[in-house]
Amino acid sequence: MISVHTDIPNGGPALSADEYKIMVLLVDDQAMVGEAIRRALMNEPNIDFHFCTRAEEALMVAEKTRPTVILQDLVMPGVDGMTLVRQYRATPTLADVPIIVLSSKEDATVKRDAFAGGANDYMVKLPDVIELVARIRYHSRSYINLLQRDAAYRALRESQQQLQQSNFELQRLTNTDGLTGIANRRYFDDYLAAEWKRARREKLELALLLIDVDYFKLYNDNYGHVAGDAVLRQVAQALEGSIMRPADLSARFGGEEFAMILPRTALDGAHAIGEKICKLVEAQQVPHERSAASQWLTVSIGAGCVVPGEEQPISELIEMADRRLYMAKQQGRNRVVWQDA
Repeated sequence: MISVHTDIPNGGPALSADEYKIMVLLVDDQAMVGEAIRRALMNEPNIDFHFCTRAEEALMVAEKTRPTVILQDLVMPGVDGMTLVRQYRATPTLADVPIIVLSSKEDATVKRDAFAGGANDYMVKLPDVIELVARIRYHSRSYINLLQRDAAYRALRESQQQLQQSNFELQRLTNTDGLTGIANRRYFDDYLAAEWKRARREKLELALLLIDVDYFKLYNDNYGHVAGDAVLRQVAQALEGSIMRPADLSARFGGEEFAMILPRTALDGAHAIGEKICKLVEAQQVPHERSAASQWLTVSIGAGCVVPGEEQPISELIEMADRRLYMAKQQGRNRVVWQDA
C-alpha cells in the first residue's frame, strides 16, 4: 500500500510520534522477501509499506514516498546496497532517514562496513516479525522526533526573527522623526553624546552643523502648513543626500531647524558639507515669494568643530554652531558661517 507521507508542521501543536504514519520502504530485488515483509506489517496500525525491486529506481522512489525508515538489501543487481546507502545519505531529504540494512548472513566485517557507510541498523533476512516491527517502530519514532525538533526549532527561529524585526521596527520608530523620516531630537542627543565621548577618548575632531529654513514662518503663512510640512521633508532629503559616510547623522533639531553630526570631520570639511546642503536645497527650486534671500527656498547653516577636552561640556559645540547660525542669518541667510567674526 502506498501512502503519502505527512510533513511535520512548522507551527501548531506537536503530535506524538505514534500519531504519525510510519512509512516503510523496502528496497530488495527478491519478491519473496517483499511479500514476507508485507505480510509481517499488514496488520500493524499506523504502518504503511512500499516495495521497490529495482536498485536504479530506489533513490527516486525514496524521495517520492518520504519513508520514515528504509529496509535496504545489501546485495542487488546493478547497484549494490552500500552504494545506495551512501546515495541516501548524500540526498538532503533522505540524509537523516533511518536505514536498516538486510543481509543474507551474520558477518562482523559486513556489519562494520554497513555502519561505517551510514546504516543505522543491521538485520539478517528474513528477520523475526516481532523484532522487525520493534526496530521499525523504534527507528521511525526517533526520526519523527528529530523532524519535530527541527520543526520546533524552525518555529522558534521564526518567532525570534519576528520578535527581532519588531524590536528593530520599534527602535526605528522611537528614533525617527515622524514628519521627515530622519533622526529625531532624542536620537540626535544620544548620538551626539556617544560621539562626543568617542572623540574625547580618541582625541578626534567632531563637527556639528545647525541648519535653519530661511523665513519658514512666512512660507507657512503664504503657502499653508501642508506645504510647509512638505518643505521640511524636502530639506530632510537634501540633508540625507549630502551625507558622505555611514557615521554622519542628519536629524530634525526642532521645528524648522535641522542638525548634522559629523564625526572625525575638520572644520573645513564641515564647511564644505554645509555649502553642499545650501546648494542642494536651493536647487530643488521650491518657490518662496516672501523670502528676502532668494526666489527659492533656502537654508542658513552654522558650523562648529572641536576636539573635546576632558572637562569640556558638550553644550559648547552646540552653542558654537548656534552662534554661527545666528551670524548666517544676520549676514543675509542662504549661507554657511563656519568662523566667528
